[in-house]
Amino acid sequence: MCAHLSKEDYITSTHRGHGHCIAKGADINAVMAEMFAKSTGCCRGMGGSMHIADFSVGMLGANAIVAGGIPIAVGAGWTCSYMENGNVAVAFFGDGAANEGAFHEALNLASVWQLPVVFVCENNLYGFSTHYRRVTNIEHIAERAGSYGIPGIIADGMDVRDVYAKAGESIERARAGKGPTLLECKTYRFRGHSRFEPATYRDKEELEEWKERDPISYYRNILIEELNIQEYLLDSIEGEAEKVIEESVAFAEAGPDPDPSAYRDYVFK
Repeated sequence: MCAHLSKEDYITSTHRGHGHCIAKGADINAVMAEMFAKSTGCCRGMGGSMHIADFSVGMLGANAIVAGGIPIAVGAGWTCSYMENGNVAVAFFGDGAANEGAFHEALNLASVWQLPVVFVCENNLYGFSTHYRRVTNIEHIAERAGSYGIPGIIADGMDVRDVYAKAGESIERARAGKGPTLLECKTYRFRGHSRFEPATYRDKEELEEWKERDPISYYRNILIEELNIQEYLLDSIEGEAEKVIEESVAFAEAGPDPDPSAYRDYVFK
């Protein structure tokens, strides 16, 4: 998604959206420092990964409220429309958020006003411990787009090529003034809802079946087998990425803690 976005475009994120923040172009050192609650973080250590944001790159924030970022993206989309600047807004959310009132209100308003917003549902099948089909009486969340007169598109969330292609179509449509799109990416989380949650509500066979389609190893095989990329080049890229992360951790650990009295600076203007 973010590969199609510029610094001037906007995104809103989910609960602990540091992945989205990095993808949107935030400085990795500042992101890591924020996760360490350091004053050198992009939110001065006041947000952490739960509420991480970086307005300088259009990342309007993660949100602890389920579906809380969706109407904010609509507000950002309204700004883009009002300013006529050709920019767009993207709202990331999970399957559980698609049953919240904010989701329906946001899609309806964006449709009525033909706002340049792309609604991206990362459907990993489970809202915490509840399978989405237990609380959603349709197979595809993308079908709900029809209620608001906008396109509903399904992407294979385990295939970066499919997501990239359909993201590009949706974002280009928004830039062209043709209104919003609901893009549902079918994916899966391999671990529990948190590090400490055993995920006993799903069986091992289901997990192993999805792991066979791990998007990273899947695309690595495509690069090697279809595009003839040498493995040593991929190993080098991975090594460089690991080095960047190690350096960002060192930067975060060396950073100062916020002054406890600084909280006042971010409560009242």
